[in-house]
Amino acid sequence: MPRLTFRGVSVEQICGMSESLVEQLAAICECDTDNFTLECVQHPAIFGGKIVPAYPFVEVAWFERGDQIRDAVAMAVTSHVLGLGLSEVEVAFTTYSKDAYYSNGTSFK
Repeated sequence: MPRLTFRGVSVEQICGMSESLVEQLAAICECDTDNFTLECVQHPAIFGGKIVPAYPFVEVAWFERGDQIRDAVAMAVTSHVLGLGLSEVEVAFTTYSKDAYYSNGTSFK
């Protein structure tokens, strides 16, 4: 179920690293690779009245798995993105509450 949303990284770059990244994340989270969704948000970034390259940023939306797993996921994502030749990246986590998450109208609680 973890959903990774990338900004400032191209679709082609994400496709190139997606298999190895998802395999590593699945091992860290002890789940199947088909649990992960990768999305790419492409939009112009604006600074000083001009369009500039978007800053590499990855949001991981998931159910909390604890500090150790969160740290390992952040490092895996960071390593893969920096491996694309980008000089920096930020990773942020959004945590879903099971009582506020529904699948086909059924709560996860």
